[in-house]
Amino acid sequence: MRDLAGRDDIEELVVEFYRAAFADPLIGPVFVDVARMDLARHLPIMCDFWETVLFRAARYRRNTLQAHLALHALSPLTQAHFERWFVLWSRTVDRRFAGPVAEHAKLQAGRIAGAMLRRLTGSSGAAFEPFNRHRDEERTDVHTLR
Repeated sequence: MRDLAGRDDIEELVVEFYRAAFADPLIGPVFVDVARMDLARHLPIMCDFWETVLFRAARYRRNTLQAHLALHALSPLTQAHFERWFVLWSRTVDRRFAGPVAEHAKLQAGRIAGAMLRRLTGSSGAAFEPFNRHRDEERTDVHTLR
């Protein structure tokens, strides 16, 4: 299996993730019925987001919190939603990619899920802490690996 290496890989990952997310009984309705997400319009935005997160591409310039605050006001997002999002994301990464950038994609997803949960609900986001803790000797700056 190969590691994530650029925009094409990000697109492959994001498309597969959203296929799983839309079909999921817990978070699918949030995307389909509440957000009424236009996937064709949303995918390039999410590719920009993940390309920026993983490769410092500086393509994403939106406010992710504002979008999620609006969604949360329509239908409260819970820890269960963020946990499922994280599990589906991690599973999709693991099924398609392996390597330091793939691991970083999962690490960042855990951080994002925890931070979003804290900001939206005021909870600690502690459920995601095990995904974010790495001993110093395990840390690698994936940006130096490209």
